This record gives sequence, structure tokens and C-alpha cells, in this order.
Amino acid sequence: MTKLLEWISGISAVFAVWYSLIAGYVKHPLIESNMKLILYSPLIFILLFAIYAPTVILYRVFTFNNCERAAKELQQEIRLAEKDLHGKGLRW
Repeated sequence: MTKLLEWISGISAVFAVWYSLIAGYVKHPLIESNMKLILYSPLIFILLFAIYAPTVILYRVFTFNNCERAAKELQQEIRLAEKDLHGKGLRW
């Protein structure tokens, strides 16, 4: 199953439950007393996701690990490639 299909399946299931509560297919006093919250719950979830997504991105950016050894190795490979290209007649 692809990731897109997983997301579509999950969103469809949540939408089906939400719609059944809004349309009145499920009768319960607790549901009827919280109908305004149920009605606005998709907007609440979008707002919470809008807060969560940048927070996670910023956290991962700030805690990104540096690998000094890999950086030195990459710089050495770049110098070797430049020497090889220079030897083959490429001028820049």
C-alpha cells in the first residue's frame, strides 16, 4: 500500500465517522450536547496540524546532526574530481 493510499484511507474513515455524527445516524445525548464541537472539529484539526507541522520541521532543523568526518571526506573527493577534470583538459 502506498503512503498516499494510506492517507486517503485514514481521511476517508475519519470523514465517514464525522459525517455519520453530523447527519444524525448515531443518536446519543452526549453527541447531541457536543454537536457544535463535532461540527467544527475538522477546522480544529486543521489548525492543530498547522501548528504541529512547522514545529516538527523547526525541531528537526535545529537538532540536525553534523558529521565532520563525512564533510572532510566529501571535500577531499571534490578536490580529487577537480584534479581529474583539470587533467582531462577542463578549464574553469
